[in-house]
Amino acid sequence: MLILVVASFASAADGNERRPRARELGIAPGVFPPGPLNAITDVAGLEVGHTTIVEGDEVHTGVTAILPHGGNLFQDKVAGAVFVGNAFGKLAGSTQVEELGTIETPIVLTNTLAVGTAIEAVVAHMLAQPGNEAVRSVNALVGETNDSELNDIRRMPVTRAHVLAAIRDAKEGPVAEGSVGAGTGTQCFGWKGGIGTASRKLPARYGGHTLGVLVQTNYGGVLTIAGAPVGKELGRYSFAPPREEVQGRDDGSCMIVVATDAPLDARDLRRLAARAIYGMGRTGASYANSSGDFAIAFSTSPEARSQHGAMQPRTRTLVPPDALSPLFQAALEATEEAIDNSLLQATTVRRGGQTAEAIPIDRLRAILKKYGTTP
Repeated sequence: MLILVVASFASAADGNERRPRARELGIAPGVFPPGPLNAITDVAGLEVGHTTIVEGDEVHTGVTAILPHGGNLFQDKVAGAVFVGNAFGKLAGSTQVEELGTIETPIVLTNTLAVGTAIEAVVAHMLAQPGNEAVRSVNALVGETNDSELNDIRRMPVTRAHVLAAIRDAKEGPVAEGSVGAGTGTQCFGWKGGIGTASRKLPARYGGHTLGVLVQTNYGGVLTIAGAPVGKELGRYSFAPPREEVQGRDDGSCMIVVATDAPLDARDLRRLAARAIYGMGRTGASYANSSGDFAIAFSTSPEARSQHGAMQPRTRTLVPPDALSPLFQAALEATEEAIDNSLLQATTVRRGGQTAEAIPIDRLRAILKKYGTTP
């Protein structure tokens, strides 16, 4: 048995294969520039950790943890919201986030049958934090996608230790993408999917805020990259005629996490999360019947935080609604690029007779050149 724990600084799981990110191919959605890392961790103080679990030929799964800040999240809650594109999924803890507008634990992504285990681990982690000795209720926020084609999900291989490792190993800095963490066994548009990330830095005239996105892609449709009909050109897309070489899948799910340092309240964070779900559409998503498409958005700004047990009113400064459009645009752009990166960074994964191939880079380059969508 091999269990590989991957922290946020690691590269793609399939060791020797060097695969490009979107910008290395000239794919740069939108008009705003990325942050220095072009990752969700461009939002200062935010940390990401992965645990990648590979056991023989049958188990390919894992855990990804996103920590809005490195302190005690229960005592220093961040403003947060959830937007549901299609609710065929299990986003544990979402109802309290919707009710109170706060997030009080790390956000954990994993596979469908590991949600319960992840909740237990997150709760145990929070109860063990100094200052939480009297805490009797914790709202763990755990999302999932179903990786059962590439992973023996009924074996339930994810343990509390795996979840805790992802949380404890979370770091600032570069984020591993592709077939790692919660994306180890996922598929997207008929190809290997996984974890992807991207960011945008707004110009000073629009507030200078940073916004980052992390995705766990496991859904289908008709893949579009930089405006080019890549899925149709590769002959792999949902609802394709039988003569096409491989049918693309139309089901599955996508988890999207949006972070920003802009001071936003829960109402406007929900609006921001909605733009991430809309951003999926730019990639050709079908939003199928059995696709659980969820976005979680939060602000790391101290202005938007809530102190546990606080009883007194306080003043705070928030971005007004009329100034939100640049952040909405940034969310659309970063989501699209994060999804592209999840595909481009993913490496081929096999389980028995089932193979999820990495999208072929040379063929993709040719398609992008054919449609004149990249330099």
